[in-house]
Amino acid sequence: MTMLNPKHPQSPSHAAQGHILIFPYPAQGHMIPLLDLTHKLSLTKNLTITILITPKNLPLLTPLLNSSPSIQTLILPLPPHPSLPLGVENAKDCPVNLAFTALSLALADLYHPIIDWFKSHPSPPTAIISDFFLGWTEGLARALGVKRIIFSPSGALALSLVFSLWRDLPIPEEGDEDGVVPFNGVPNSPVFRFSQVSTLYRMYLAGDPTGDFIKEGFRSTMESWGLIINTFRDLENDYLDHLIGLYGENRVWAVGPILPDSSSGSNRGGSSTQPVDDVIGWLDKREVNSVVYVCFGSVAVLSNEQMEALALALEKSGVHFVWSVKEPLDCQRGMLAKVVAKAVRENCAERERAVELRKAALEAIKDNGSSGKDFEALVKHLEGLNICK
Repeated sequence: MTMLNPKHPQSPSHAAQGHILIFPYPAQGHMIPLLDLTHKLSLTKNLTITILITPKNLPLLTPLLNSSPSIQTLILPLPPHPSLPLGVENAKDCPVNLAFTALSLALADLYHPIIDWFKSHPSPPTAIISDFFLGWTEGLARALGVKRIIFSPSGALALSLVFSLWRDLPIPEEGDEDGVVPFNGVPNSPVFRFSQVSTLYRMYLAGDPTGDFIKEGFRSTMESWGLIINTFRDLENDYLDHLIGLYGENRVWAVGPILPDSSSGSNRGGSSTQPVDDVIGWLDKREVNSVVYVCFGSVAVLSNEQMEALALALEKSGVHFVWSVKEPLDCQRGMLAKVVAKAVRENCAERERAVELRKAALEAIKDNGSSGKDFEALVKHLEGLNICK
């Protein structure tokens, strides 16, 4: 592993056609799949890869760096921000109401340190692959004369809805949380109640500096040169075509589902209170298709009442389950118990469809599958990029 000091860079460890700067957003659900993609890219012969990371997130790179020693790291201190608790550098450690805004504002202050690093590097990156939450890196890439390619850990439908929200800024009638928000520009014209759309969007106030920063970030992301997305054709064909219409032909690469490297170990997302080997051993003793996995993300925290409702519902359902939960849940215990039990004990249409999609996903990631071909095309694009003078 070559540690790159931002003031005294070293030359890449080997000559390459392309040098790529990877910039993950420091939240588990965003960071882990991008690191898994980075591992795949590191296996190619003609790419040099540097990952930008802040000091406290460096341990999350350990499995990747152990399996891919050619990957370089650019370690930059996270600039302080008045709304961000001292020492916090990852969304999982942020208060729920600050997990995105304060962290994103602090990360944006890395703009000039990155510029300085680029200018002092003897062989600077020819492209930046950054998380879709880091919209400000589009302006950074343009200032540096390189391409910015977005990475989205979410699917094509979710990304299409996010883009539609921040482009069109729909507002329901004043005070009407149940007002309808149409997404007419998205395939199949989905409709949601305003209370169902992104909390981040519902908190947006025009003219507020933080709100405008977030809005401009998403709009900048829509103007980026290309998009890498963790999905596959058979799952989201219509929505991938929609995004291709936004970015252009041959600039959207559906490379999912992105799987972990088999040598990356069990703690690549950080330590767990329950040893992974114990969980696997317990699962091995259960019948096939008899366990429910419950997880609501790594940021939000359930209230005591919500945790009690979920626990009692799982117990009442009588199913085996693995539970990792932090996101609020609002539903009645009896209804939840029925849903959980039905998910395991009945061959409903949704479950049968899930089985079909699982098979399709495994086909997609083969070398001759849709995602395998998109990954190969992505690598060729990255190898051929040059800095625009």
